Amino acid sequence: MTHGLWPDPAGRALELNSNDQALDEWFLAYATRAYRGDFTLVTGALNAPEGVNLMGNASLIGLGLLFAPLTLAFGAPVTFAVATAVNLAATGAGWYLLLARTLGLHRLGALVGGAFCGFAPGMVSQSNAHLHMTAAWLVPPMVWCVVALAREHRRAVRRGLLLGALAAGQFFLGEEVLFLTALTLGLFCLAYTATARPFPRAALHGLGVGLGVAVFVAAALLAYPLWVQFDGAQSAHGGVFSPGYYAADLRSFAAVSPLSLAGDDGAARLASGPAEYTTFFGAPALIVVLGATVWLWRRPAVVACTVVTIVLFALSLGPRIVVGHERTEQWGPFALLSGLPVVEWALPARFALAAIPLLGFVLAQAVHVALTQTETLKLLVPVAVVASLVPLAPRPLPTAPRTPVPKFFTEGYWHGFAPRDGTIVPVPLPDSHNPQSMRWAAATDVAFATPQGWFIGPYGRDGRAAVGIWPRPTAQLLARVVTNDAAPALTDRDRVALRRDIAYWHASCFVLADGQPGAEALKSTLDALLGPGERVADVWVWQARTT
Repeated sequence: MTHGLWPDPAGRALELNSNDQALDEWFLAYATRAYRGDFTLVTGALNAPEGVNLMGNASLIGLGLLFAPLTLAFGAPVTFAVATAVNLAATGAGWYLLLARTLGLHRLGALVGGAFCGFAPGMVSQSNAHLHMTAAWLVPPMVWCVVALAREHRRAVRRGLLLGALAAGQFFLGEEVLFLTALTLGLFCLAYTATARPFPRAALHGLGVGLGVAVFVAAALLAYPLWVQFDGAQSAHGGVFSPGYYAADLRSFAAVSPLSLAGDDGAARLASGPAEYTTFFGAPALIVVLGATVWLWRRPAVVACTVVTIVLFALSLGPRIVVGHERTEQWGPFALLSGLPVVEWALPARFALAAIPLLGFVLAQAVHVALTQTETLKLLVPVAVVASLVPLAPRPLPTAPRTPVPKFFTEGYWHGFAPRDGTIVPVPLPDSHNPQSMRWAAATDVAFATPQGWFIGPYGRDGRAAVGIWPRPTAQLLARVVTNDAAPALTDRDRVALRRDIAYWHASCFVLADGQPGAEALKSTLDALLGPGERVADVWVWQARTT
């Protein structure tokens, strides 16, 4: 799936979401600063000098710290490629082990379920630079803890300690995955106790003690990070992405993802983007799951999984039902949750991601029962399950060449123009539409600060969350130069604004790389503002002067 990145990780990118990849690589590189004792949850290395609250962003802290040695040795692009592959493989392997060893399912059934959990269309689409969503390999161990607590209460405290530690670890891998996991486990426990006969009273003691310990441990470990996220410097309130826009189209559930073998590019219109094909399960797979549920209706776990899946699917429809890319007047169940704390940060369509393990369990259970407890269906059921999943098998992630990071940064020339942790101003400045120059800092393991950037911060109305910051006058001027591909007539007002912006950014220099859109016009503009630039390696450099 990731072979397109391997020939040249630094020179190739995911074609469908290269901007988020640039952001991910910056976060992965920033985490290496922890190895020199210079890592904070609010950093001025991006959006200098005001900084960015890492807890309010999908900042990949866990992955960054885990893979920091790899990043220091080979660079953030290599780490990104490795993490993209490892997340899928490790998640699938974790579910296989849970299904085969903990739940005792037939190995073929466990293999089918594990493969589906690791490589379902939703996981594949999120692999387009949403590493915080695919880093779900701690979820199977968390589920193991819950299962173990329900089965035996004698080691409840020890398993509760482990569950709390795993939850804290998942928080730093992907906070949204932890939220979805907790929600799904809660719904499953309710559905299971409602359908199980006799009522599993013996499980309540172990679950009560273990979950109480887990909550205490997780709260103790996460108290400070959560305070930073919700009340620390640069914290932002409210969701930044519209739940109506990131809602699932009702027709998408029966569609096949464009990233699957049998996918159709025309189905892409049923999702908000190529990283959000979270509900593209395909009609054959859903029919098989429904048939398996009817067949195995006496098994409470199967029925509970299907019931919770329906609830998650309903939530994924968002506040208004969308059918065939047309928004209807029918309210969706998510409308009841809109505006609630934490929930307002969630994207509705991603609730369907939490249904993947539930569907995987139903499919695995169907194969297990067919192979171990029946003769007439021993061949038919496994063939039907596998046949329904073949159209969903993933294609390799599309990749494309990208502009390499200038040698000015990769070969260390920048040290002659800015001190360590000084501010270098890329020309034009990075933003959510074009954050590629953030890769310049990532190539140095974020050894210097960058103004602006692609991040979430408190720059919306009344301090609510917004993407990026309102650009300063000089940033706006340079953006207009790129748009018009022409150097403007400069005024004294432009020069005064430049001096103020240099002072505000604490800028050491401005850097313009070869091949930038509007490069000639940008060079002429900066020559007029700061004097003739200096050619160094493959960039133009202007010393930042306030006089």
